[in-house]
Amino acid sequence: MLIIGIAGGSGSGKTTVVNKIIEALPQNSVALIPQDAYYYDNGHLSQEEKLQINFDHPNSIEFDLLVEHLNALKQGKTIQLPIYSYVTCARSGETIPVAPKRVVIVEGILILGNARLRKLLDIKMFVATDSDNRLMRIIRRDVQERGRNYNDALTHYEKFVKPMHIQFIEPTKLYADLIIPQGGENKVAIDMLVSRIKMNLGDGHLPVITPSES
Repeated sequence: MLIIGIAGGSGSGKTTVVNKIIEALPQNSVALIPQDAYYYDNGHLSQEEKLQINFDHPNSIEFDLLVEHLNALKQGKTIQLPIYSYVTCARSGETIPVAPKRVVIVEGILILGNARLRKLLDIKMFVATDSDNRLMRIIRRDVQERGRNYNDALTHYEKFVKPMHIQFIEPTKLYADLIIPQGGENKVAIDMLVSRIKMNLGDGHLPVITPSES
């Protein structure tokens, strides 16, 4: 099993990079583990308290569970991926079963900042994108997907996203094996990564892993 970590700031284009990697590899050969699924359940908070949640701070993520799940996948076990809603700030009572695959991609803004998680990553990437472009994407996403209006989205960026990026996310570039400027638009870097993945896997064929019972 090859475990790949893809980090980068909010709105940097990580999801686009992930999708292009998945498209370039054989069908059903990749398991995707998004960091966002591991936010702590805050559904019990009031609406005012929910607006103050700092999603860009490492303490907002249940890294112990994420590490536990990656170790389980390495052992051939199927995991139950949490489902988290930014609108309710709560985890669903349901989960998504994720079986081990030949390639596992862990994606999220803070994944390179956790030492235990870093040790499990065979390839570490950081997607670097201009801050103005990230801001535009963040505001569009927050309004369309997370129930915020324009002013709330901008305030949230100024209060949480920007300072946390400077303190906790940007410095983790030092841990990356590969930095991808321009996100999903950087076809050359993505092609290089896909070639590296296939090389690490041998002849490029991704054998099926039969999961054990969890």
